[in-house]
Amino acid sequence: MPVRYRYITLVLFLILVSGSSVLAQRYGTSAGLRLGSNDLSRTVGISVQQRVLKNVTVEGIIQSDFSRNSGMHILLEKHHPIISKRFNYYYGGGFSLGREESFIKNRDTKEITQTYGNATTGIDLIGGIEMTIAGTNISIDYKPNFNMAGREEFFRGQVGISARMVLVKGREQDKKWRKKARDKKRKNRKSKAPLFENLKEKFKRN
Repeated sequence: MPVRYRYITLVLFLILVSGSSVLAQRYGTSAGLRLGSNDLSRTVGISVQQRVLKNVTVEGIIQSDFSRNSGMHILLEKHHPIISKRFNYYYGGGFSLGREESFIKNRDTKEITQTYGNATTGIDLIGGIEMTIAGTNISIDYKPNFNMAGREEFFRGQVGISARMVLVKGREQDKKWRKKARDKKRKNRKSKAPLFENLKEKFKRN
C-alpha cells in the first residue's frame, strides 16, 4: 500500500474512534495547514474555513509544491452530521486559479511534451469528513479538478489532509448572529413607533 494511503487510513481510523468518545466543538472560523497529494505532486498549503449559514461554509485554499504547480481554490461546502453535529461529512464545489504544468501527447512521434507556468482556471468538487478535537479541526477530503483553460489534461484529482485551529467557536458565532437579529428587530420597532404614536394621537382627537 502506498505511503500516502497508509496516512489516510490512519487519519480515518483516528477520526472514527474519536467520534464516539471525544466531545468536540463546532466552529465558526478555522484556519491552518493542508497537505495535498496526487500522482504528479505533493503540495503544502493554507486552508481557511468560514461558516456563513447554519450548515454551510466557505473554504479558501492556497497551495503549492514549490516547483511547478500552485493554485488558489474557493469552495462552498454543505455539512451534515454523522454521529453528532460535531462530526460531519461534507461536499461542495467551487472554482480554481493556478499556475500548473501540462503534458501534451504527440501521437505521431509518441513523445510527451511537458510545459510549466501555464495559467489555468478550473472547476472543483470536494467531499470529505471532519471532526474538531481540542480546538483543532481535522479533515480528510478528495478534491477533483476539471480544467477549463490552460492545461492539456481535463481531470486531476487530489487527496487532502487538513489541520485547522478553531479561531471562532460555533457558539460564539451563534451568539453574534442572535444579537444582530435582536438589534435588527429592536431597530425596526423604533422606526415603527412614531407611526403608531401619530395614529394614537389622531384617534384621541376624534
